[in-house]
Amino acid sequence: MLNIAVRAARRAGTVINRALNRLGDIRVDTKGHQDYVTEIDREAEATIIQTLLAAYPDHSIVAEESGEQGSGEYEWIIDPLDGTTNFLHGYPQFSVSIALTVRGELDQGVIFDPVRDELFTASRGAGAQLNNRRIRVSDCQSLDHALLATGFPIRNPALLNSYLPTLAAFLPQVAGVRRAGAASLDLAFLACGRLDGFWEYGLQPWDIAAGALLVQEAGGIVTEPDGSSNLLKSGNILCASPRIHRAMLKTLTSHGA
Repeated sequence: MLNIAVRAARRAGTVINRALNRLGDIRVDTKGHQDYVTEIDREAEATIIQTLLAAYPDHSIVAEESGEQGSGEYEWIIDPLDGTTNFLHGYPQFSVSIALTVRGELDQGVIFDPVRDELFTASRGAGAQLNNRRIRVSDCQSLDHALLATGFPIRNPALLNSYLPTLAAFLPQVAGVRRAGAASLDLAFLACGRLDGFWEYGLQPWDIAAGALLVQEAGGIVTEPDGSSNLLKSGNILCASPRIHRAMLKTLTSHGA
């Protein structure tokens, strides 16, 4: 199943890369406040779904653009182009994200960065890899040396006022905070040690499913910002290497939403 997901992600990446040379001609629609969808999102998603269902016609689908198809114990969770705004500006921080849950448990995860040709994969109980090499979260020991990533809940203004105190609390404690605009890649970068921690509120399952499994299989800890574990439903996530997770959790429970 992981191999099929990799095939689907690479095919979607080809669709995305071909479109980079004609960004000015791409049709863009608005789904909501600062929330965009392009014909490339839809084409990449159709490519992924076609590839997955050709191999597993009885599996169900939860996809960002086309919604839910089917039902059953095997469910694919798909974001065909995470970071659409970045993509539209030619800013090279976007990815394809595909996860599989089996009876509600994360089982397989693929995140593909088509610009860097970096393929992140994870299977439950079998570890995480980047381009077929085993990866681990960082061994950062304290917040003052930590590089964190986050996302601003701009599509849900009600969350913004409660989110901002968390950002203000972290800024003086850490080495730096980055907001690059593609949660799936933030999680993939955390899994391979490029980042030490990540938190965000108000995400969708397709934003974080594959990345959450990557981080777990790379030795990191994944929870909600209050320490609970229903993140695919809540959309609120905190993940980090073990010591940084403890420190971030303490800050977030004091200042968080």
